[in-house]
Amino acid sequence: MSKGNTVQLQADVRNEFTRASRRVLRENGGIPGVVYGGGEESIPVAVNFKDTAKLFHTGRSEVFQLDIPGSGKIPVLIKDIQKRRGTVSHVDFLRISMNKPVRVSIPVDYHGTAVGTKSGGILQTQVTEIEVEGLPGELPSTLEADVSALEIGDKLTVADIKVPEGITLHASDEEVLATVIVPRAVEAEETEDEADAKEANAGETAEES
Repeated sequence: MSKGNTVQLQADVRNEFTRASRRVLRENGGIPGVVYGGGEESIPVAVNFKDTAKLFHTGRSEVFQLDIPGSGKIPVLIKDIQKRRGTVSHVDFLRISMNKPVRVSIPVDYHGTAVGTKSGGILQTQVTEIEVEGLPGELPSTLEADVSALEIGDKLTVADIKVPEGITLHASDEEVLATVIVPRAVEAEETEDEADAKEANAGETAEES
């Protein structure tokens, strides 16, 4: 699968496109896919599922060579993975040029322990990946998000994310990535306590009058 420091994945050109042919392909350990982009025609391919699955864990920014008979070794990124009933059913490979920027979605890696969680708060993450743009060789594998300074009620936004030079985030700076919230049970108890306090105060006022 690999040669030196360059990851390679062997692929075959698909010539049959029926549901039955796709089922047979998967039963034999393969998975259908397509190579597109770069201003060239799309190429329907079949790849080994186990070899391809190893690349799923390296992220969408990992450039590798797809070796296709008749087309040679093509530099690609995994652009999209389709699943059916929890199983990978199709993979989109994006043909790229190392000197041209590409747009891909990069996972957000949350790390640290939010201060607010030590006071009873719950860390709630709302975004799992962000679309970025940059040269293929400069794309980060993940975007690090440090939540350690978050108190209860604090929010971490896209503006708080530090990105490598030459990388552009395609998301609003105000978009909320994570926040520390008060558990609903605690909120309910506090509301009841406040209501009891108001009733007690009202009773005392009435007695005084």
